[in-house]
Amino acid sequence: MENEAKTIIEQGRAILGIEFGSTRIKAVLTGPDHRPLAQGAHQWENQLADGLWTYSTEAIWYGLQDCYADLRAQVRSLYGCEIEKLAAIGISAMMHGYMPFGADGRILVPFRTWRNTNTAAAAAELSQLFDYNIPLRWSISHLYQAILDGEEHVAHIDYLTTLAGYIHWQLTGRRVLGTGDASGMLPVDPATKDYDQAMVDKFDELVRPHGYPWTLRGILPESLTAGSDAGTLTEEGARRIDVSGHLQPGAPLCPPEGDAGTGMVATNAVLPRTGNVSAGTSSFSMIVLEKNLSRPYEMIDLVTTPDGNLVAMVHCNNCTSDLNAWVGLFGEFLGLMGVEADVNEIYGRLYEHALDHGDDDCGGLLAYNYISGEPITGLTQGRPLFLRSASDRFNLANFMRTHLYASVAVLKIGNDVLFDSEHVEVDRITAHGGLFKTPRVGQSILAAALGTPISVLETAGEGGAWGIALLAAYRVRPNRAQSLPAYLNESVFAGLTATEIAPDADARAGFDAYIARYKAGLPVAAAAATAQL
Repeated sequence: MENEAKTIIEQGRAILGIEFGSTRIKAVLTGPDHRPLAQGAHQWENQLADGLWTYSTEAIWYGLQDCYADLRAQVRSLYGCEIEKLAAIGISAMMHGYMPFGADGRILVPFRTWRNTNTAAAAAELSQLFDYNIPLRWSISHLYQAILDGEEHVAHIDYLTTLAGYIHWQLTGRRVLGTGDASGMLPVDPATKDYDQAMVDKFDELVRPHGYPWTLRGILPESLTAGSDAGTLTEEGARRIDVSGHLQPGAPLCPPEGDAGTGMVATNAVLPRTGNVSAGTSSFSMIVLEKNLSRPYEMIDLVTTPDGNLVAMVHCNNCTSDLNAWVGLFGEFLGLMGVEADVNEIYGRLYEHALDHGDDDCGGLLAYNYISGEPITGLTQGRPLFLRSASDRFNLANFMRTHLYASVAVLKIGNDVLFDSEHVEVDRITAHGGLFKTPRVGQSILAAALGTPISVLETAGEGGAWGIALLAAYRVRPNRAQSLPAYLNESVFAGLTATEIAPDADARAGFDAYIARYKAGLPVAAAAATAQL
């Protein structure tokens, strides 16, 4: 296997996928059989600057280069060779946000990420104008909020894109975006796989009195479906990835995608009646629809798969960050007691204890994991909160179980609308992300929350970087007529095994009881978030 992998790399047949997540940039190098050959990573964090969450462009490029250097070092260590040529490359990143550039190619204001919730006025007005739910984090909301706020830079916008689109542009010179990521900038029409023209026209008419020298289509990236020609790596682009100078230009790139799209691909959930849940720093569920919803819902986004099918997305700003903080606290206590324990073992022991010994309703305990605002539950600001009464069954198992429940509580609230109000049917939901690293625990809790069986693939740990590597492989597929679902089913996931856990009846009833208390306690969470402490 080692010699075969070395030959693949030396012959330039390996494929590179890179994804920019909220806390980590990850690179995966795969072979023609889609199995990972090597990986690299770089840890990073967003910064709160002038009240807005951002990453600097310097941090973006340093992170990319450090991540690739880590990958390159692993390749040298494992196989004793250099990466000179690649068969294909894919770039993915956090969806949405706001990256406007002037005609000189320089960013006009610092990158405004999906995490910002300052766009409420713009999102509300656009939702009414389009008769379509426009979330706070979408690029069009950020653009219109900047207009409402009278920001001077808007008149100078030459190009507006997402993080994935920006990086791809710098690597190839092409101003394009994968259809899935594009649908998080402005709604995409599933019939045309392009921006909804009626909404484009309405927006241009709305902002016409401002006299800007641009039109909306003129500043947005071109929307490309999976498999489309999205350009090739330039000489300058190769140097921006690999500062050592070994990587050669010329590799084709697939359309850049958002993390939602790569999650769908990595879980083989791109056909109608399939879905996936990604649970890490934030969480979201994606259910591929058979038809449009009967009406707009503020808590449900309509985006598309990378090949343009309509998807109902429930996006939650918060998931495991508060849970991770509590696990870290227990780890710190173990250190104080002189006990050395692997962090993965700490997670495993606490999670399993919660599942096996905690009450189905968490013994009356409540937790709100709001590090940042949570639009689905109406909170514009975040403050993590733990609540209990004197009569609750307060023990370690229930304490950990309530924080595990809290990590998917908002996800349940949004999906209840799909299943109960819209009667959406789904054959399979596949989960991936950090919450599911401990076997059966996160999977069992999500099954109880959503009331449906949850599958986890043996490749669940590969994540979005692997998903964008699959899209890069699809870009150079031998059979150009092969659809994305067919490619995934026949060439990628054939023979892969999955474990499925069905919802336990008692756990499901317990989660429903927990959610009833959770909803009743939301005014407390809102008051805590806005209190001047």
